[in-house]
Amino acid sequence: MKISVITCCWNSEPHIAQCIASVQAQQGVEIEHVFVDGGSTDGTLERIQALPGLATGAVRWVTDVRGGISNAMNVGVQLATGDVIAHLHGDDYYLSGDAIARATAAMLAAHARWAFGRIASDIDGSLVPDTWAMPRYSRSRLLRGNFIGHPSVFIDRALFLQTGGFDTDLKYAMDYDLWLRLARLAEPVYLGYEVAAFRRHAGSLSTAQADKAFAEDHLVRRRHVGGNPLARAFHELVYRRRLRRRAF
Repeated sequence: MKISVITCCWNSEPHIAQCIASVQAQQGVEIEHVFVDGGSTDGTLERIQALPGLATGAVRWVTDVRGGISNAMNVGVQLATGDVIAHLHGDDYYLSGDAIARATAAMLAAHARWAFGRIASDIDGSLVPDTWAMPRYSRSRLLRGNFIGHPSVFIDRALFLQTGGFDTDLKYAMDYDLWLRLARLAEPVYLGYEVAAFRRHAGSLSTAQADKAFAEDHLVRRRHVGGNPLARAFHELVYRRRLRRRAF
């Protein structure tokens, strides 16, 4: 089984070395690292082009990819040749050298076509563990709110392609939308450990435009609830309640 780790980046020089090192540290699995760059000018490309894996095909890259992050992630999957795909953005990194091996072993043992785990937060260089009480997975629970962290997800490439990929009309909640579409096709296996660290800083899209991300998250939820008027009313009520809490 080969794993394609797709890293979307743009002027990621301050952090991408840690991302790369965490992928190179993975043991017990065959890994292909695919970089999708938006046209960096800060040294990111030079760092990628210096990687020894370019000569063996273990590293692949493309630059000047436009059309937003959803399109960039889809382009990465198109370039990937692995059996399983994972997305690890240039700001983020895996927490242990066996993070991917454990995930793929769990998928094989459960005959699962996708998996998700937990993520820690990197805040100004300090690692903050995930202490949130993860709910037991079900699609109905996922509809109430997104509890799946993108850097912790592994998906069978054929299953990803079956969904049609990330919706390029979405700018913030494209991952949540994909999880809900995946949930209609296959049951995931939950990895009960912290897979990766998500770097939280003012420049990250979800942090810089949190209000827009919150609104799009609700839009995605409404899209997947269906036509049941009671279900739609319930989710609207939950959204309004959360909106009021955010105002204080």
